[in-house]
Amino acid sequence: MSTSENTNFEPGRLFLIPSSLGQQPPLEILPLSVRKKIEEIDFYIAENEKTARRFIKKLVPSKSQASLKFDILNKFTDEAELPSFLRPCQEGLDVGLMSEAGCPGIADPGADIVSIAHEKNIRVIPLVGPSSILLTMMASGLNGQNFAFNGYLPIDKKERKLKLKHLEKRSNDEQQAQAFIETPYRNEKLFRDILQHLHPSTQVTIGVEVTLPTEYIQTKTVADWKKETLDLHKKPAMFILQRKF
Repeated sequence: MSTSENTNFEPGRLFLIPSSLGQQPPLEILPLSVRKKIEEIDFYIAENEKTARRFIKKLVPSKSQASLKFDILNKFTDEAELPSFLRPCQEGLDVGLMSEAGCPGIADPGADIVSIAHEKNIRVIPLVGPSSILLTMMASGLNGQNFAFNGYLPIDKKERKLKLKHLEKRSNDEQQAQAFIETPYRNEKLFRDILQHLHPSTQVTIGVEVTLPTEYIQTKTVADWKKETLDLHKKPAMFILQRKF
């Protein structure tokens, strides 16, 4: 009987598989449910096959690497290819969408695959894992009832200044904390712009290497940050600001 004729046929599911944010042992950060699901799934969508395989080997050393099949989703992927990545689901097999770091679909390209899954009535199941956005927000002391994640700020210095000013005003007008990130090697330039262009009383949270042994999360006013020496170069960091006029 063909798949289309089998009324009992159930499509596979798309599991959103988080990964650790650093090189620490994955099971120090991830729940056992992630390991159990990786034990069962052979089809994966990932940004980088090599690092995805390495992560799976750390988490489930006994799993056969030869059985794993990967579709690559990154900025070079042709959008027309994406629906084919979910073909195993349409054949009744589960697929794992894996982030390079943290949670799929949050500050990574996975959202496009998830959207297609919904269009195809494929069940999407997110698994619990670390998000530097949420963990830094939790530890910030800023408004966790109302906050926005703004992704990357403009690279151009003038545009970045305007954006910072806009986020500062918005944080006050809407009583909404404003979170954003930067490429690690540009962190220190962004930090200098924050100190130069924001009001001295604006609160700024910086979360560095979240979940790693070297984790640092601290909230200070801009005025107080100017008194500190902070090494952010090439370290994953999250920034959150909130101004109360």
